[in-house]
Amino acid sequence: MAVATRGARGGSSFRSLFSFRIFISAIFSLLFVATLSVLFTTNPSTSNDDSDLPTTGNAYVHRTFLALKSDPLRTRMDLIHQQAKDHIALVNAYGAYARKLKLDISKQLKMFDELAHNFSDIVLKPTYKASLFDSDGPIDEDVLRQFEKEVKDRVKIARMIIVEAKENYDNQLKIQKLKDTIFAVHESLAKAKKNGALASLISARSIPKSLHCLAMRLMGEKISNPEKYRDEEPKLEFEDPTLYHYAIFSDNVIAVSVVVRSVVKNAVEPWKHVFHVVTNRMNVGAMKVWFKMRPIEGGAFLEVKSVEEFTFLNSSYVPILRQLESAKMKQRYLENQADNATNDANMKNAKSLSMLDHLRFYLPEMYPKLYKILLLDDDVVVQKDLTGLWKIDLDGKVNGAVEICFGSFHRYAQYLNFSHPLIKESFNPKACAWAYGMNIFNLDAWRHEKCTDNYHYWQNLNEDQTLWTAGTLSPGLITFYSTTKTLDKSWHVLGLGYNPSISMDEISNAAVIHYNGNMKPWLDIALNQYKNLWTKYVDNNMEFVQMCNFGL
Repeated sequence: MAVATRGARGGSSFRSLFSFRIFISAIFSLLFVATLSVLFTTNPSTSNDDSDLPTTGNAYVHRTFLALKSDPLRTRMDLIHQQAKDHIALVNAYGAYARKLKLDISKQLKMFDELAHNFSDIVLKPTYKASLFDSDGPIDEDVLRQFEKEVKDRVKIARMIIVEAKENYDNQLKIQKLKDTIFAVHESLAKAKKNGALASLISARSIPKSLHCLAMRLMGEKISNPEKYRDEEPKLEFEDPTLYHYAIFSDNVIAVSVVVRSVVKNAVEPWKHVFHVVTNRMNVGAMKVWFKMRPIEGGAFLEVKSVEEFTFLNSSYVPILRQLESAKMKQRYLENQADNATNDANMKNAKSLSMLDHLRFYLPEMYPKLYKILLLDDDVVVQKDLTGLWKIDLDGKVNGAVEICFGSFHRYAQYLNFSHPLIKESFNPKACAWAYGMNIFNLDAWRHEKCTDNYHYWQNLNEDQTLWTAGTLSPGLITFYSTTKTLDKSWHVLGLGYNPSISMDEISNAAVIHYNGNMKPWLDIALNQYKNLWTKYVDNNMEFVQMCNFGL
């Protein structure tokens, strides 16, 4: 009984196992049939147009199913075709990037376009189109091999051009980065120049402590000894036309003393030289005390006057004084100072708008008995005897001066506004400019040509500063236009106040050297290589010079 029972249990277990295996086999059979059904019934459309081919992540799965369905040659053809499409996209991308950057590689852009068309033309060839793309039958291996060869040849060319293009793009990007860097450096340089020019302007226009000290010491001396410094009667030599007369207009005591000393020390006959110094009311006392304490050597003559002593110089006669009193002129001046603080022409506005600088246009009336007079700026040094200037035949001209133009620089166009019709009609923009600083004037010719009236005419027209900006050179160029005699350049060498590259031979051969510019020799910012040419004429034995610590 027990045996029968065990046999019955074993038969039941066998039948259960057999049934389970049959069930599993049926399941796998059904899955296999379903898979085959999906593979053989799926028929994705294939187009010859490049844009219809799958290019997304699903393309890989799609091509895998196609590979399982199709023959190996068709799969190979699809891969070759996709490679061609990828390179078309690549060359088009480089071409579009080049156009966007506007790079100067038009030849390369043309090559990119040709490559893209060549890839497209391969697919459109009748042989390949009929055998590879339009046919549903088996693919001709020879045709496919030829198709592959052409595609690979073009791919090779495309890759070579892309490598070259990439290098060019890298260079262009480096160039662009370099341009950006240069632009940033230029901006920084411009800012530094502006700040430097402003600092230089402040240094040049400010009164150094030593100069202020000297003026105060001299005035203190006058107050302490009023009897000693009483004014003397004018000497006859001041109006003697047979002597050599100099005009110096300045408020700088030590600068005037250097000019006078340098003239006298280099003069062959110093007792024939007469100096007419004119300053403002604030400094006239100090100037007189200096030349009382340190009389001129060699028997030369010197007079000191203030601007106010020339009573005819009033606002009813002098346009610049009248304009300075007008609100319009003041407003214009303030605007120029604010907007053009670092402009070289406007740096001199404060000085050039003072009457002291415009005295040069009234020389015949200031010295009515003289025939000729030499105008010297206070920032010059005389190195030779200047009497030869009085012997030069000016050919009836009024002004003898050294020209400063070279090439297109320092022409009338740089000093006058030739967009104004009056200026355009009256002057030649290419006319050569000359320099103030050392000018020999024929006062008789001046009176004959009525140069002061001519100056008044143009100065009245320029009240709104539309003909030229504030200054004295521009109206001088107008006033003495066609009445200026050109002198040899060795008479007057300029630039020692800003140009460090002047030849020392040129300087040593010059009769007059001029420290025009902001780096005046009495300032700390002076150019060291030229400073000793000025300091050697400073009267260091004068007690106040030592006390005020000029640091020369």
